[in-house]
Amino acid sequence: MKFSERWLREFVDPDLSTTALVDQLTMAGLEVDSVAPVAASLQGVVVGEIIEVNAHANADKLVICSVNGGNGLQQVVCGAPNARAGIKVPYATIGARLEEFKIKKAKLRGVESFGMLCSERELGLSENHEGLMELPLDAVNGTDIIDYLALDDTCIEVDLTPNRGDCLGIKGIARETGLLNNLDLKINQVASIENQIDDVFPVKLDCPETCPRFVGRVIRNVDLSQPSPLWLKEKLRRSGIRSIDSVVDITNFVMLELNQPMHAYDLDHLKGGITVRLSAAGEKLTLLDGSRIELLKGTTLITDDSGPVGMGGIMGGEGSAVRAETRNIFLEAAFFTPLGIAGKARSYGMQTDACHRFERGVDYNGQAEAIERASELLIAIAGGQAGPTVDVCDQALLPVKAPVRLRSSRVSRVLGMEIASPEIENILGRLDFQFSQTEVDDDVCWDVLSPSHRFDIAIEADLIEEISRVYGYNNLPVTTPVSHLNMLEAPEAVVNQLAMKEVMVARGYHEAVTYSFVDEAQQALINADDLAVRLKNPLSADMAVMRTSLWTGLLKAAAYNQNRQQNRVRLFELGMVFRQVGENLTLENLRQEQRLGGVIMGGRRLENWASASEAVDFYDLKGDVEYLLGAEDVGEYEFSPCEHVALQPGQCARVSREGRPVGYLGLLDGQVQAGFDLRAPCYLFELDIREVVARTIPSVQEISRFPVIRRDIAVVVSASITSSQLREVVTSNAPEYFVNLKLFDVYSGKGIENNSKSIGLGLTFQHPSRTLKDDEVNSAMKQIVTVMKKQLNANLRD
Repeated sequence: MKFSERWLREFVDPDLSTTALVDQLTMAGLEVDSVAPVAASLQGVVVGEIIEVNAHANADKLVICSVNGGNGLQQVVCGAPNARAGIKVPYATIGARLEEFKIKKAKLRGVESFGMLCSERELGLSENHEGLMELPLDAVNGTDIIDYLALDDTCIEVDLTPNRGDCLGIKGIARETGLLNNLDLKINQVASIENQIDDVFPVKLDCPETCPRFVGRVIRNVDLSQPSPLWLKEKLRRSGIRSIDSVVDITNFVMLELNQPMHAYDLDHLKGGITVRLSAAGEKLTLLDGSRIELLKGTTLITDDSGPVGMGGIMGGEGSAVRAETRNIFLEAAFFTPLGIAGKARSYGMQTDACHRFERGVDYNGQAEAIERASELLIAIAGGQAGPTVDVCDQALLPVKAPVRLRSSRVSRVLGMEIASPEIENILGRLDFQFSQTEVDDDVCWDVLSPSHRFDIAIEADLIEEISRVYGYNNLPVTTPVSHLNMLEAPEAVVNQLAMKEVMVARGYHEAVTYSFVDEAQQALINADDLAVRLKNPLSADMAVMRTSLWTGLLKAAAYNQNRQQNRVRLFELGMVFRQVGENLTLENLRQEQRLGGVIMGGRRLENWASASEAVDFYDLKGDVEYLLGAEDVGEYEFSPCEHVALQPGQCARVSREGRPVGYLGLLDGQVQAGFDLRAPCYLFELDIREVVARTIPSVQEISRFPVIRRDIAVVVSASITSSQLREVVTSNAPEYFVNLKLFDVYSGKGIENNSKSIGLGLTFQHPSRTLKDDEVNSAMKQIVTVMKKQLNANLRD
């Protein structure tokens, strides 16, 4: 919400400087985003009248103007296309300053120029520099432009939270300012316009659940050739809205003043009567901005007998828009419910000032006042005769305010201090809250009813928040809370998630936090099996569904880094994934699971002079995953070859634990890699946290004092045999004094048959209570070799 400080002080004028006023608003919860002067720093700029215009002999695009700036005629060379005799414009005299620029006597193409005629941009009012800024003809020549345009003013912009929609109008900001300074508002009550004609335009509500009130009025014989007055244009400009014509300017002004969006229709282009209804899928409408949209089912529409003429609470239609030749007007001020409007504009890729206000809630009793205010201004500026006001309302569907009980004891407990009952009642009264006092168990209570412009008062805590911010956060005592805290249980059998993150960081990874909303097409490349949860109102087309895998976001993050010359990427994320398990989306059919995922690409080590650059491979990733799972627990996990739609066959593994699936790791498939615009191979993993957090508690064993015996063998097996198969056969057939198996060599090539490989195994034996004999170890080795031969067709290598 952007507004002019002068406009605010027309309603309430506290004895505060601009800085103090801004600080007060911020501390009251209306955070001020920016404060800026309404114009550039100006000196020596006055109202000037162009008396005569002559052609420049040496330049086709320049003219020589005789300007009366209050002190006689001066010659000024000007190149503005609208420079003509009889208009009044800002005139920067010799010696004037526009910010740091000083006006001096100059000679342009051989003709002397004594000053400069100014556009809006040169005065710092706007970016418009297409021509001179034209002033009203009643401006007095020689008047300082700062005084004439009231430029000793400040633009204040507040960043309102969604619950404070009542402050999206200058009246709401003034209400807050008066409340904080214990001042009454200087509001002139809008008198009802006397009906000069009997014309009415019928209105029917077919969807009162989204539009329970619609107020309208016919005004005939308006003259749109009459421009908006300067004060109106300036108030709009200082609120960030461009002046268009008198009718549109008035509806925008009322919206800014009273926080009631309005719309004006060309009455001669409306057929039959107004019907407010919900759209059917496939209906079409051309909007004021010229765009033609196909409507979704359930959008609130303003229609006449010919079809849709506007989207309710969002934007009007082009067919019934007010034009320069319009003579008869139908004004609309309606109440659209927040739930009926919420998200509708975004579903069409739109956002308007009107829907921004209706989504947060406008005063459902303020429509008649807005119609009267707009009618008053329109007749004063453009003339016309007003008809009776039509107020169609379904009282049963207007918001119902339920009383909220406020307890004095609860206020004291939450705020840490006791506020006297008269002070609380004073604050409630200044907030326009209705209340009645009762006493329950020696505790003073109030049953409070909020006004129609407040949609954020539902529970007792809301009232306490209002009291605290009006009383002043700085006036509340600062106390140190005292509490007796107990240590939380930290079971040894559960791995702390923070510890997992620390392990990943220790391995050189950086934590990423990516969006839970992802692109549907990219997610299909990663995981086509799980049914994704589709968003009703996505922020954008590439955030249309919720992720079923962490890989989608991690790969986008990897591509983002790659495009910024970060070729070595190691990222991990711990977060939720979501999937739908039935045809219909319900809470029962929605599954969310926590997973840990990671991606690596680029060099194995950071670039340095001591080692050659090597690219990461599958075993780098597998080693990181094994380290994450824990050296003492890694034997519980099985890495087995598999197929995955997003991973390269032959470099893809499934991780399981006692037969239960844990996750996947491997090399990203080439087609998927191209789909994410990645130029280098990527290796990924994703694990189900539920299976990873549980770990085996290590048992304590006495260290044997007796010597170990190690025997190394090399066996030739089929190339399809995995190390885990060898480990399983060895460990299941070894004696109890077998303590370790080490795979120390893999070889294929000369001397080894095709489709075979040689694997070197180191077997370690140690007895806890005595020294082993060679015969015992030899017997164990013979048994192991025999079983490997039988089960895996493994032969000792010569």
